[in-house]
Amino acid sequence: MRRRLLVLVASTISLALVAFLAPLAFLAGVLAADRATADALVRAQSLVPVVSAGGQAGLELAVEQANSGGGFPLTVFLPSGRVLGAPAAESDAVRLAFTGRSLTAQAPGGREILVAIQGTSARTAVIRTFVSDVDLTRGVARARTILGLLGLGLLLISLVVADRLARSQVRVISGLAGVSHRLAAGELSARVPVEGPPEVREVAIALNHLAGRIRVLLAQEREAVADLSHRLRTPLTALRLEADALPESEQAARVAAAVESMERMVTQVIKEARRSRQDASGECDAALVVSERLDYWSMLARDQDRRVTRDLAGPPLPVGLTGEALATGVDALLENVFAHTPEGTAFAVRLDRRQGGGAVLVVADDGPGFGGDDPARRGVSGGSSTGLGLDIARRAAERSGGSLDAATGPTGGARVTVELGPPPD
Repeated sequence: MRRRLLVLVASTISLALVAFLAPLAFLAGVLAADRATADALVRAQSLVPVVSAGGQAGLELAVEQANSGGGFPLTVFLPSGRVLGAPAAESDAVRLAFTGRSLTAQAPGGREILVAIQGTSARTAVIRTFVSDVDLTRGVARARTILGLLGLGLLLISLVVADRLARSQVRVISGLAGVSHRLAAGELSARVPVEGPPEVREVAIALNHLAGRIRVLLAQEREAVADLSHRLRTPLTALRLEADALPESEQAARVAAAVESMERMVTQVIKEARRSRQDASGECDAALVVSERLDYWSMLARDQDRRVTRDLAGPPLPVGLTGEALATGVDALLENVFAHTPEGTAFAVRLDRRQGGGAVLVVADDGPGFGGDDPARRGVSGGSSTGLGLDIARRAAERSGGSLDAATGPTGGARVTVELGPPPD
């Protein structure tokens, strides 16, 4: 925008200067030529009284003295055909002047001024002076140079002033863009100073209003999710009571563990809904959390005759994520294995240390694998699920500063690699 404003100002000022200075430059040439012609005419007319008197000796002396002083050369053509003063050919203009007509005519290399004088005889004498092209244009180049420098100075001053104005406008607009980026990054308290032209102030007011509305709507959404999750506590409490009433057995223990896991997930949803983005960071030992969740899902794997291969790095293995968030992500990955592969399908879980800090979690199975769409994209599912499981794990990884990659493994099954970033300093 700043460059466009400068180009616009430069174009406008240049057109104005050309429209103003071009006639002045032309007029300077015309005035210089007229001035030289007028000076030459005055010089020629100074001999008119002498020529009119008709004295030969006095005329020769007067012409000789006039030419000896320099200036425009003078030539007198007498009626007798004699030529006095500076040598000059009898041109068509001279012959025309012999008819009694004074005139100015163009000649090679300049301009000749002819003054016809009716003397004491019946014939006409002619006084001729010559103005060269150098004399006709004397001072024109200097005047045009001054005009050009004046125009260039005005153009530079205009560009400097326009640049100052453009910079002030661009600064305001850049502030608008900066606040919009801060809002996009989750800094909902960012606001734009209301300043600048009326149009820019209107945009600033609208952006501030939009930021306020986003903050209100996001708070309402978080509270709605939290309220909805809180309502699930009632049926979960009933399930827990029913599970506690069951006779002690391995099946009752699994039901109680499942209810406990559901309660933990609901609690995590409520916390996540009411926690701002700046408060979402945390720290936990990934080795302990992954091992605990794998122990939980291993019981169901034994019931379904699934072979589980685990290769977990030993603690401590700190990552930049809360234990609840990491457990929710691991549960989402393992749940996908049980939900989308046939019973008896083997799977493997590997947890390694990540170069530079953090951890790398890999969950692979021998099932049918993913479909053609991106399985990590929210809402995309190759089966009958909601398509949110991998998205939950992806968001957990990104919250720690890592990433998630879903691909096909060497055996044709699904392979999900989750990189978890290190804890914040």
